[in-house]
Amino acid sequence: MRGYATRAEHWEKQRRRQLLAARLAHVEARIQQRRVSIVRGGRRLVKTRQHLQDAGLTERQWRQRWEAARWFVSADGEADKAWGNETIRVHPEAGWLELKLPAPLVELANRPHGRYRLSCLIRFAHRGDEWAAQAASGAVRYDIIFHLNKRRWYLDASWRRLSVQSMTVRAAVAGGVVAVDLNAAHMDCFVVDRHGNPSGPPTTIPLELDGLPSSTRDGRLRAAIVKVLDLAGGAGYRTIAVEALDFADARAVGPETMGRGWRGRRFRRTVAGIPTRRFRDRLVQMASSRGLAVVAVDPGWTSVWGGRYWQQPLQRHYPNTRVTRHHAASVVLGRRARGLGARRRLGTLDADRRIGVASNCRPGRVTGSGRGGHDPPATRPGGSIGLRKTGSGDRDRRGAQVTQDRSASPVSV
Repeated sequence: MRGYATRAEHWEKQRRRQLLAARLAHVEARIQQRRVSIVRGGRRLVKTRQHLQDAGLTERQWRQRWEAARWFVSADGEADKAWGNETIRVHPEAGWLELKLPAPLVELANRPHGRYRLSCLIRFAHRGDEWAAQAASGAVRYDIIFHLNKRRWYLDASWRRLSVQSMTVRAAVAGGVVAVDLNAAHMDCFVVDRHGNPSGPPTTIPLELDGLPSSTRDGRLRAAIVKVLDLAGGAGYRTIAVEALDFADARAVGPETMGRGWRGRRFRRTVAGIPTRRFRDRLVQMASSRGLAVVAVDPGWTSVWGGRYWQQPLQRHYPNTRVTRHHAASVVLGRRARGLGARRRLGTLDADRRIGVASNCRPGRVTGSGRGGHDPPATRPGGSIGLRKTGSGDRDRRGAQVTQDRSASPVSV
């Protein structure tokens, strides 16, 4: 069976699902009939008390079950609190659990602010990655229960999935986007407004993942995604634009295709260090918890066009911040998400538009190589600058070169 190790495991999962579905239907039917049970130990245990001989229990054994059923601690989640819950807090990487003690028990606290940390560690073997992503970006409910037969305490985590509202790409990017350029050791972000212009200073988020365990890598990736979500929330935008990049083919091929020698090894090492698929999955889950949308755009030539049209103007506009080619590439990504071309409009990011129009005109198509000490025809002294109109990204007309000299238009997903 696809997704399961054996048929027996599939049968157990299916049986468990059917059992829970039947319980849910029974509870919903009782709620509709306004027949809600108010016995905090279990209605079945109350009836068993009157038939101990039929159940094969003594009064002491029944009392132990009754008390064990009433031993539990539960706390609803809070999205604006650390790790999604204020009363019961669990750290995804460290694995510790802290409880917020009530006022009469504050003297028993072993942590600041009246909190008590357990000595044992917590680990979720089933869907632990999804729980960690939800705890970093949304609310999580916790239930601590006691299992009488095993004499052990268990922690259950649950959360509610937000209903995803379907929308078009044009509606998602209408108010502006936060563009993210993912690299091997860092993420470079830029806020692009609804007009396609960069807004705010460039942002670099470090992403050091080499040589770390899988759990630590996942934790650092989630922390970086949280910074991206906070950047989008602080700017007031509801959409994040990323590259539609997977490197699935590059990871599967060998030296015959990617090249031999130190160049090929360096390229394969760089590709292996970029967590494209894990970043995409974590970003979609964590963004949906905050009600944000994610748009994937064509990554082709973003660094080239960003370095040619945006890096130097952005560096002049932000002299106290080092603007790299990756920052400029994120601007191109944001413009492509808006359906715009990569070229910079006349006078954009210049202090004086009258001076900027004369000194910072956008260059035309460069036909020369620019090597051997010769300038390209578009930048020679006294030469003319050929301007070409870039088509809009939402047109279906054949031949619209939105990505500048590409054979096909970028597709937003």
